[in-house]
Amino acid sequence: MVRLPLTPAQLEAGRRLGGTLRAARAGRDLNRIAEAAGISPETLRKIESGRLPTPAFGTVVALSRVLGIPLDELAEVLHPTAESVRRSAS
Repeated sequence: MVRLPLTPAQLEAGRRLGGTLRAARAGRDLNRIAEAAGISPETLRKIESGRLPTPAFGTVVALSRVLGIPLDELAEVLHPTAESVRRSAS
């Protein structure tokens, strides 16, 4: 399988996702959150730092459950609508 480089927009979406997950973790132990989500602590570190900007869907679902973030909220972080962009600019 040939992997194409990520676009700047995809990289930025990954940074937004990582920041949202890090904020939702709010000081809770990274190792415990990773374990509860069924991923390695290093994977969670990479996602939170933006070094893994496109985690698997199952990983995002598991983290949303563990952190109590609705999936539609994470979808908005990854692909903001024009309305949410206008709200954040005001």
